[in-house]
Amino acid sequence: MSPDSNCSFIEDTSVLSSKTSTIDKLIDNKGEKTNPKKITGTLKAIKNLKKLTKQLLTQYLSCKAFLDKRCSLVIHGYLLVIVFTFFVFNMPSKACSGRFVNPLTEICWSCLFPLSIGATKVSSGGGREDTPNPSQIPCFCPRPPWPTPVPGIPIGFWEPARLVDVTRTPYCMVNMGGMQLTKSQIGQGVHGANGGRRTQNSFYQVHWYIYPVIYWLELLVDFICLEKGDFDVGYLTELDPLWNDDELSFILNPEAVLFGNPLAQAACAADCTAATAHLPLDTLFWCNGCQGSLYPFTGNNVAHNGGVQGSLLMVGRIMAKLHRELLLWGTSGRLGLCQKYPLPIIKKTQYRTQMTYPRPVTRGPLACPPLGRTEVIWGSGREFPYKGEDFGYLIWRKKNCCVF
Repeated sequence: MSPDSNCSFIEDTSVLSSKTSTIDKLIDNKGEKTNPKKITGTLKAIKNLKKLTKQLLTQYLSCKAFLDKRCSLVIHGYLLVIVFTFFVFNMPSKACSGRFVNPLTEICWSCLFPLSIGATKVSSGGGREDTPNPSQIPCFCPRPPWPTPVPGIPIGFWEPARLVDVTRTPYCMVNMGGMQLTKSQIGQGVHGANGGRRTQNSFYQVHWYIYPVIYWLELLVDFICLEKGDFDVGYLTELDPLWNDDELSFILNPEAVLFGNPLAQAACAADCTAATAHLPLDTLFWCNGCQGSLYPFTGNNVAHNGGVQGSLLMVGRIMAKLHRELLLWGTSGRLGLCQKYPLPIIKKTQYRTQMTYPRPVTRGPLACPPLGRTEVIWGSGREFPYKGEDFGYLIWRKKNCCVF
């Protein structure tokens, strides 16, 4: 309905004015006798005036409704622009997503195995790979208040001990239900093309949790080998300026200059093959197998090949970094029978990883791969848009200890 057709009453007001003047002349009979013809004309003029007034009123209401509607549309349009602008400039770049780990359904408890006594495997654990175990029986370790070492039996098992978040959103606690500690976007992760070439780059933040889940659940009561403690946040890379800068990270890993050449990186193919077939090569400590190089100890990945690959590389790097800072120690082998020992260079065969988010891997021989194993075998469908771009992992570590 156009405004021209509904607002024509403005032009018709001149007709109304002329008819009103005619009625005034007919009614104004000062000093004159009443003329029947004038009365008839007056009544006819009043009737026409009533009809015209009704038409004008209808047209006025229609025009007012149209104008009100047009004005309402304009106002609503401005409001939509204001609201949209507000949300664009104030909402975070990506919502934080995550989930609390359910110890009953989202942990692969068969990854505890193989279980060994001495060098003998008591349980094979579904054919999962194991590191060499000390064969000496008995073992001797100091145990206060005894003045001399006390004999015991060496055992070996795999212990779920840590959780890791790998996220593009700063302070997004993936394994704590997607809780956002702060809305600061400093240190925001990225993913994009690398200088127009076919390679991709990415940047992730990492969070490290203390997670002695076996001790909490009291699955093994009074077992001296278990780590005891409470759940805690052990490390946030958002608070570490070395994590964002490859040059500053040379303070921790100056040897990275030696492993940045093509020959050293080509050697990582052997580590990839070994990790996929059995276990990674500890001698190639600068490699993270099929995921790439552990150096430098930062969140920058210049060869991003999917979220699963990038997140696994970040898990390996944060563990190598924590070993260098002596925040992680050795727990496996003969040296670990009595206590943990300093290990500034990561021992890759000591660890397994299990994805807990977005889609946990809880069963089968591929549930707890060692560091560096290719993700092509099990990683399909583990990354998806929006709620599947951040990752959570459970860290299993090999534990050898002397049980009294």
